This record gives sequence, structure tokens and C-alpha cells, in this order.
Amino acid sequence: MTEVGAQIQTEQSNPSAKGPFQKFLRTIGPGFITGASDDDPSGIGTYSQAGAQLGFNIGWVMLFTFPLMAAIQEIAGRIGRTTGKGISGNLCRHYPVSLVYCVVTLLFVANVINIGADLSAMADALKMLLGGPSSLYVIAFATICVSAIVFLDYSRYVTVLKWATLSLFAYVIAMFAIKMPWAEAAKGVFIPHIEWSGAFFTTLLAILGTTISPYLFFWQASQEVEEEELKPKAKPLRWAPWQAPKAFQRIRADTLVGMAFSNLIAVAIIFTTAATLHKTGVTNIGSSTDAAKALEPAAGKFAFIVFSAGIIGTGLLAVPVLAGSAAFAVGEALRWPVGLQRKPKEAIAFYATLAIATALGTGIMFTPIDPIKALYWSAVINGMCAVPVMIVMMLMAARTDIMGEFPVQGWLRALGWLSTLAMAASAVGLIAQWVV
Repeated sequence: MTEVGAQIQTEQSNPSAKGPFQKFLRTIGPGFITGASDDDPSGIGTYSQAGAQLGFNIGWVMLFTFPLMAAIQEIAGRIGRTTGKGISGNLCRHYPVSLVYCVVTLLFVANVINIGADLSAMADALKMLLGGPSSLYVIAFATICVSAIVFLDYSRYVTVLKWATLSLFAYVIAMFAIKMPWAEAAKGVFIPHIEWSGAFFTTLLAILGTTISPYLFFWQASQEVEEEELKPKAKPLRWAPWQAPKAFQRIRADTLVGMAFSNLIAVAIIFTTAATLHKTGVTNIGSSTDAAKALEPAAGKFAFIVFSAGIIGTGLLAVPVLAGSAAFAVGEALRWPVGLQRKPKEAIAFYATLAIATALGTGIMFTPIDPIKALYWSAVINGMCAVPVMIVMMLMAARTDIMGEFPVQGWLRALGWLSTLAMAASAVGLIAQWVV
């Protein structure tokens, strides 16, 4: 894997590489990793519940969300590449301090809860496969994730993240390992089906909240800044407008591939649980590990092992992104030196925040807090946090004093606002469910 990783880095840095695979390796980056990290263990739990409860009839939602999440993530990437600052960095320079602190605090709390829930799911999955104490596995996974971020060189760390995305193919393998009614599955994707029931709309809102999460905006924008800083000739597009056409083309391709990959995996999870659990009457799934347990009698040992291994792999990808986005948000808001390309001694506060976020998430395992309930509260906080962030992002992306000659316009702006409205509806629905 080390040799292949070195080859990837060589191909990416080689402008003369002409083959389609080499071009693909040069194209994928922040958008692809962001899309893959969206399918974290908590997301797997949501998609599993959707497939188990509503069967194939919910598959069309992933087709609906694809352009929305692709648009808002491309806008986040454009903000980072154009301004040379992440979302939080732009917020603290152009908006009231009270708004900045409110948004960053909500994001940090939501990320910590997500980290704790994901680590718990990873530990439970490994316990199902090997036995042993969950608490030890939580600590081990947290240590691995933090150590990789702090001690690996940035270019090598990005390569590790790209290879970690391969773990998501576990769900494609699980889908093909079972008997799948493909005609029924295709109908569920391409023909919208709406049930006027509380269960349907609750699941719909949960999918929106899982698919469009604020930590993804912060991560992709900050990673665009990181990528730009690593290239000697690259500059923020406001001051290097001649670089814009190629940069925007790469961001769009990278984001479309990443979000398509994310939604493909989500569809595979929904199909797998719809064809097995829903068909056998198992309709209540509380977490990703519950889904794995239920799959064994319905789909066999192989599907159970693959599904469980996928939970571990996706967690190893998502936890660093969650912790990293929290550190970027806090660090940029307080104007610290930030960046994964910096050595720990050059950005002590940034790396300390990253480690603290992971440690606090790990600590949830040792409290009376139910990880499943923690996921629900994380969804509520994410929904509340996403709406103001997306509104500010859309306003920010249209301002020429921020974006220079590259404000977001046309169909991309329209899709961004549509995504914002969908997320606002999701937040209202989640709050209404909590109140009722």
C-alpha cells in the first residue's frame, strides 16, 4: 500500500501523465474525501433505518439530494479556493463576532457528539467480529485517528484518506452478495414515492440532516486552502484570476465525483437493508451495528462481516474529518495558525483543539449518555447549525468584496439556495418532532 500510495502522489504531481486513471488521481481531492466521509457510521445507521423501515420506496431521496449536496459543497470549495480562507476564516473577517462564536460553538458540539457516536459504533462493530472490550477499542480507534493526523506528513495523510474511501465499497459488495430484486430497486430510485405518515417524513428529514452536514462545508473549504498553499504557483483566485477556469473545473469534477460516490454508497446501504431486513419484517434499526446484527440471519455471515468491517473503515475516515473540521473552525475563528500541512509545533493550539475534540468524543463512551440518543441530538444540532451556516455561505458567495470577480451566480446559486431551504425544512421538522 505504501508503494501504491507513493505512485499516486507521483502521478498526481506529474503533469505529463495522460492516461484516464492518472487524470482521475489528479482530479480527486477535497471533494472526494468530503463525500466519502459523509457516509460515517451514524450515516450508515440512518440509511439502514431508512431501508429497513421504508424499503426501496425511499431510494429516490438520494437522487433528489445529489444535486443539492453537490452544489452546496462546490460553493464551499469555491469560497476556500477564491479567498484563501476557510468558512470560519471568512466569517470572522466579514460578520459579527457573536455570529461567528455561535456557529463555531454549535459545530464543535455537534462534531464532538458525532465523534463519540462514530467511535462507539466502530468499537461495537469490532467487538461483534472479534469479541473483547468496547471501551478499549474506542480508546484505540481514537488514538489511531489523532496520531495519523498529527504525525503523518500532510501529502501522505491525504493519500491514506483516499485509500480509506475504498472501505465504503464494502456496502457495494454486501449489496451484490444478496438476492436483489433489481427492477423493484430501480423503481424506488427513479419513481418518487411519498407516504403521508410521520415515519416517512421523519426518515426523510433524517436523511437530509445526515447528507448535508455543516462539518462537510468547513472541511472542504479548508482543504481547498490547504491544497492551494501546498502548490508554489497557486494563489487565492481573488489575486490570481487567470487560475480560476482550471481551478473551478477541478473543484466541480472533484465534488461531483465525491458526492456521487457518497450517494452511491448510501443507495447500496438502503438497497441491502430493504432487500433483507424490510422483506423479513425487521423495520426498527437503532444504529449501524444493529443493522449488521440483523443482517446475519437475513443475508448470511458474509454480508454481516462485510457490513461490520465497513463500519470500522468508514469511521477511520470520518472521525479525522470531524475532528479536523472542528479544529479548523475554532482555529480560523480565533485567527490561530491552522493547517494539516503545518508541523505540530507550528500550530500547537490547532492540533490541541483537534485532540480535545476527539478526547471529548471518546469520553462520551464513559458517561451514561446513550450513543443512539446522542446521534439524535447531533442531528438536531447539525440541523440548527447548518441553516445559519448555509445562509451566511450563500450571502458570502454572492459578495464581490469577498469573492472578487468570482461571485457564485446562475444555476449553482439557485441550487445552493434550494439546498438551504431543504435543510431549513429539515431543521424545522427535527425540532417539531422533538417538541411533539
